[in-house]
Amino acid sequence: MRGRAIRWGVFILCLTPFLMLAWRAATGALGADPAKTLMLQTGEWSLRFLVLTLLVSPLRQWTGWALVMRMRRMIGLYAFFYACIHLASFGHFYIGWSATILAEELVERPYVTVGFVAWLLLLPLAVTSTRGWQRRLRRHWQRLHRLIYPAAVLACLHLLWQARSDIGEALVYIVMVGALLAWRWRRSRLWHARSRVAATRAAHT
Repeated sequence: MRGRAIRWGVFILCLTPFLMLAWRAATGALGADPAKTLMLQTGEWSLRFLVLTLLVSPLRQWTGWALVMRMRRMIGLYAFFYACIHLASFGHFYIGWSATILAEELVERPYVTVGFVAWLLLLPLAVTSTRGWQRRLRRHWQRLHRLIYPAAVLACLHLLWQARSDIGEALVYIVMVGALLAWRWRRSRLWHARSRVAATRAAHT
């Protein structure tokens, strides 16, 4: 019961930014340019949830909380959810769902290309996030879900590229994502080193 209550609490917390944006949109409180506000804020929330998804494994190791690992899929799906709203806002308000204009934007604005590729990388992760897909893909599932690493990097570049002169916020995200990826790289190196030592000992016994 406690675990279910925590999961529901996390679910509601993750949904709260969307509910607040929907309320502000309904009451005309999104500012002078509602479309821009909606697009920017959903993009930022997607990146925040990507960072939180990457933070789950280190948090599990540092705290020993097993329950936090069960939240990773939900948080990752929310990252994709906000990315979809971000992309839909761009498609609806800025290009009017025109494939021709989208192609022009992808060619002329590199930050649009980078953001779109980040969304494409997240798409298979969302589709295969269920336990059924995890059973079907087996060991390939974990390899596939490593796509979150380049997706997070590209999302940071997307934010940095469009920030132009005001890059402070983008740099904060870049540092956080860089630190989390460095932690994973170091953990992988340690794991491989221990595996080699264990294999060497086994060969000499």
